[in-house]
Amino acid sequence: QVQLVESGGGLVQAGGSLRLSCVASGSIFSISVMGWYRQAPGKQRELVAAVISGASTNYADSVKGRFTISRDNAKNTVVLQGNSLKPEDTAVYYCNAVVRTYGGSPIATYWGQGTQVTVSS
Repeated sequence: QVQLVESGGGLVQAGGSLRLSCVASGSIFSISVMGWYRQAPGKQRELVAAVISGASTNYADSVKGRFTISRDNAKNTVVLQGNSLKPEDTAVYYCNAVVRTYGGSPIATYWGQGTQVTVSS
């Protein structure tokens, strides 16, 4: 089994910054993708940013130029740094990983428990 544990988040003023971290642990053979999604009240969960094992990154248009995602493959961690935060960035942020585990199980997607980010105006 695989666990994703998130840290960071909280209440931030508009224009401020946040740093979210996520560590994956368990019977991990390899992780092809790690990323962050978010879900605001009444809205669908959406991709914020993701990084592929080869360091290729993908960002939502709404966060390009403000958020940066980075990954440490050796430590199975992913960090999301957000700057110039806006009230519309308020959401529950979820860590996501696409993982191949030991034992020949199919590749599966795992989620963290979510961390609240609230941006006040």
